[in-house]
Amino acid sequence: MLRSMFSGVSGLRNHQIKMDVVGNNIANVNTYGFKASRVTFQELYTQTMRSASTSSPTIGGRNPMQVGLGISTATVDVLHTTGGTQMTDSGLDLAINGEGFFTVSRGDFTYYTRVGNFAINPIDGALVNGSGLYLQGLMYDMVFYDEDGNAMTTPGGDPYWTPEFFGSGEDWPTYGGISREDTVVVYSETIDGTYDLRDPANAENIGRIYIPLNIDNIAIDARGVITGLTEGGDLIQIGQVLLTTFANPAGLTRVGSNLFIQSGNSGDPNINYPGEIGVGETIDSSLEMSNVDLSKEFTDMIITQRGFQANSRIITVSDSLLEELVNLKR
Repeated sequence: MLRSMFSGVSGLRNHQIKMDVVGNNIANVNTYGFKASRVTFQELYTQTMRSASTSSPTIGGRNPMQVGLGISTATVDVLHTTGGTQMTDSGLDLAINGEGFFTVSRGDFTYYTRVGNFAINPIDGALVNGSGLYLQGLMYDMVFYDEDGNAMTTPGGDPYWTPEFFGSGEDWPTYGGISREDTVVVYSETIDGTYDLRDPANAENIGRIYIPLNIDNIAIDARGVITGLTEGGDLIQIGQVLLTTFANPAGLTRVGSNLFIQSGNSGDPNINYPGEIGVGETIDSSLEMSNVDLSKEFTDMIITQRGFQANSRIITVSDSLLEELVNLKR
């Protein structure tokens, strides 16, 4: 069989892969937080028909004589450029202007996403995304009072419910039989930037973010700080959204639902305060739009279509040559 026929087959297969990627990009043109992908090709193999030789005093050297055997897909890269920002009517919607991902969790599984459509879980008051995954961040130190006006304390007698009591719990803390429905927060102590997030000793302070029942008018600033109003009209700071960056975000593995997980080539997650050097800021009442460029995708679709057609012609012409060869004997 002719080598050209197999080259044409490889061309058809790999142009089909590129068309699949282009089609998926176009399908997700209106998907919040979606990151477009691109395909790159590389030469498959080469068959050496004659090796190179060096020159001598009597004769010059010869170049190698090689015939290529088709193409293969080299990479399918995710393009982590920032998409446009669309304003929404929800104060808990967040977009990221710059680098970084929101960290969300389900049990022991950790995911990363650029989609910040968060809401308050009515069961435990924690911030969750549209899939019910818990947003990870910091809780600030708070003083709570019961219905009789008495300051509630931790089992150790500390009047503050500190972040470690919030960060690792499955539900709203219920120390001493006190539930979320019984609590009224009147004060919080800001810890913005006081934790070295890269220190493993502070890992226990990072966890779910809980919103007390008596807090209203929730707002989130560019640093990810969450504020709200008490029933008495006092403005308090509740906690802070954190962003995670990677040395190689293109190395993250897609797992569907606009979620990524760490891979062996993404590097370790680096947890940061929003607005730090190299880290994006949070934009409230906004969601990040898809970064798909329709003009580029349609151009790539035309190029892919013509490449597919050209490779199909290789097969038909190679078939014609084989037909002539078979017809030598009639």
